[in-house]
Amino acid sequence: MAKKTLCFDFGNSRLKCALMKGADVQEERFLEGTPFEIEALLQEFKPDCTILSSVIHHDPGVEDALAAYGQFLKIGPDTKFPISVPSGQAKTVGADRWAMLMAARDKYPGQHNLIIGLGSCITFNFLDKFDKFLGGSISPGLQMRLKSLKDYTAGLPLVQPDWNFPLVGYDTRTNILSGVILGMAAEIDGIIDLYKAKYSKFNILITGGDISFFVPHLKNTIIADPYLIYKGLYLISQSYC
Repeated sequence: MAKKTLCFDFGNSRLKCALMKGADVQEERFLEGTPFEIEALLQEFKPDCTILSSVIHHDPGVEDALAAYGQFLKIGPDTKFPISVPSGQAKTVGADRWAMLMAARDKYPGQHNLIIGLGSCITFNFLDKFDKFLGGSISPGLQMRLKSLKDYTAGLPLVQPDWNFPLVGYDTRTNILSGVILGMAAEIDGIIDLYKAKYSKFNILITGGDISFFVPHLKNTIIADPYLIYKGLYLISQSYC
């Protein structure tokens, strides 16, 4: 019988978790991130082990609750990975990026992989066929761009994301959606094209909470997987749990 792993992903925009049975996502939950909530989840799901990826300053009681329950790993500077990085840079790589890299490595071993994360930021992460993380880039994400238009202008509103809008906006809302989302899609496609000019062949994986807003507007062939981080966390947990 496959083990149950509870994978927690605490990002800047969203706190969430998924129950994994083996390598398959069974259920996803969005969280407030309180110790009481975590304890309730543990009692409900009764996982065999838990793993936490966090890029925020979360309540330390969360880790206490997970550690008290049983086998638990928090991804940190001392976590070992079968991926090499430039000298001295391993401790600067975010836990979520490690998870994406591990999932891509498992899905396409021995191949170049470009993994794009669409969350609070857009991250490009290039893993070569020799399991070397060469780095990538970071730029502002969707919510950050939408919020900046409201915060740094006198009259523009905060617009909620939507994938369905015209190229030529007919009011303030659709002008903003066209400008921000199509602008980001063009940015993503443009950077992919720059990688294509440098590397002859690679897989393009895209994940993150905002992928549904962009997939319809991208011209490059991509593999979209909203659960890529969970799959990577599961793989990492297998070496510790």
